[in-house]
Order: sequence, then C-alpha cells, then structure tokens
Amino acid sequence: MFLETETARINVEVTGPNLAPSIFFWNGAFCNLRQWDYLCEKLKDDFRLIRFDIRGTGKSHAYVDEALEFSLEQYAEDAVLILDTLGVEKCHIWSMAWGSRAAIAFCSIHPDRVLSAALFDASVDAADVERQKNGAREALAKQIAQGVPKFSKPLGYTDHEQSDQVPSAMAAAGRFDLKGSLGFINAPVLLATGDHDPNLDSTKKISERITDARLEILANVGHGSVLQRPDLCLATWLSFFESYQSRSPR
Repeated sequence: MFLETETARINVEVTGPNLAPSIFFWNGAFCNLRQWDYLCEKLKDDFRLIRFDIRGTGKSHAYVDEALEFSLEQYAEDAVLILDTLGVEKCHIWSMAWGSRAAIAFCSIHPDRVLSAALFDASVDAADVERQKNGAREALAKQIAQGVPKFSKPLGYTDHEQSDQVPSAMAAAGRFDLKGSLGFINAPVLLATGDHDPNLDSTKKISERITDARLEILANVGHGSVLQRPDLCLATWLSFFESYQSRSPR
C-alpha cells in the first residue's frame, strides 16, 4: 500500500497475521524492502511483518527535494505514521547496515514504540566501503570452502523508481547525532555483526553504550549479513526473540 503525506508517497508492505507480534524493518543502504524477502517468507506465519521504503528509495517518492525531507528525524516520523495507520502501538525493530543508523535514530526518538531492536551490521562511525567489500569477499570464500550454500540476492532489491533521490535519502544519516542518541535507547537490543565486517569495531562500541545490549559476532560473515547469510541471521534473531519472550511479563 501507499501512504500519502504532503511531502512524500511512502511504499509499505504488510504480511502476516494482524494479531501476531509486529516486526518493523529498516533497509540497508541503496536497498528497498525486497531485501527482506527471504526472512519474511520464513516469518510470515508467526509475525506481522511491516516493511517500507524510506522516501526517495524503492517505490517511495519525496515530492519536495529539500534536505529537510531527507532526514532520520523525518524517516522516524514516517515510521510512526505507518505504525499509527496499522494500529500498532509497539513493535520489534530489525535493521541492517545503513538501516541500523536509521533504526538507532527511531529507537532514540520514539523509545515508547519499541519492544526490542535487532541492529545488524551497526555502525555510528564513518563507513569504510572498500574494507566492507573486501571483508564480504573473504567471508564468502570461507563459506564456500565450508560448503555453505550461496544465497541468491532477492530479485529487484536495489531497484528505485526515483534513482536521482537515492543519494539525498542516504545522506541523511550523516546529519544525525547517532553517538549521542544511544543513551536514549531503553529497549533490549541485539547487536549482530559478522567477524569479517569492519563495522564490528563500531558495533562493539555501541554495545557498551546501550544499557540492555546483547552482542553476537557472526562467524565467517561479511558486511550485508542479512543478504549474505539470511539463514544464520534468522537463527540469531529467533534466539534473541525467544530470550525476549522469556523475560517479558505474561
């Protein structure tokens, strides 16, 4: 479905039972909501899955090309609009890489809407794209050597209807105080990053700044973990969710 605001059209996709626990997804850099296809197929019977394209990516469009319309604060408000429209008071957050930056902003601005947050490949420091690429290649080579099947990327997961808006959409992360926002996150947090992802250094620092954080290092996994090893990411998240349930009041 599409949600219309005065400044944007937001593409949203919802699957799963209406009364099931809700998971709200934040996409990686230059990805659209198709990024989560593998995981959503596995989760759709037991969870309400809410995916969206931030304005300027995928099938979402910004009508006004101004920096104000491309900000993590604005994306957080778009997320609240989606949750309110669907009647979801609180949700579980799941993000990857650039999306974890946006998710950190959302969790800090609207902690009252968050049950838990799973931040994969998280970093609040400058990205080292070359090291990310090299680490992903090294991890993939190790996976192949160990007989781990190579997962195909979801069809069309990097397609964007307004490709000229994508750089502005991505640049928003550089204008938000991510490090300063960590102290405002009060939900249980899973931080999961591959041992071949240079973001791991920042992930470890994040884990020290969040009161209720669980750090998981994914063996032989590079940057883009959800795309490279969706099976391992799913198992890691399900374990985290099980622990969340065991500590939550019935």
